[in-house]
Amino acid sequence: PLGRVAGARSGDKGGNANVGVWVRSDLAYAWLAEFLRIERLKQLLPETAPLEVRRYELPNLRALNFVIVGLLGEGVASSVRPDPQAKSLGEWLRARVVDVPEVLLDSAASR
Repeated sequence: PLGRVAGARSGDKGGNANVGVWVRSDLAYAWLAEFLRIERLKQLLPETAPLEVRRYELPNLRALNFVIVGLLGEGVASSVRPDPQAKSLGEWLRARVVDVPEVLLDSAASR
């Protein structure tokens, strides 16, 4: 799972979902920044496919931030999603099985 090398935190911003993903090393960030493009996020989280997704790079934090526009409809009070505040969206992303370079699986390389 992606979560072997990356952490994540997610939540709601009105009707939008926000997902932050980070890693612990420069090597892992170089991989993450190339691997986790908008198209890949949409593959890993198919419910986002028809929606606008904005990606922000935060290299000094070794992190990426995604805003998924409209995922939560008009917001938490009107969303029919099982997770109306998108609190588990980051963990759902971390649970997705992806190909990770073997060097990143070494505990020394990920710190």
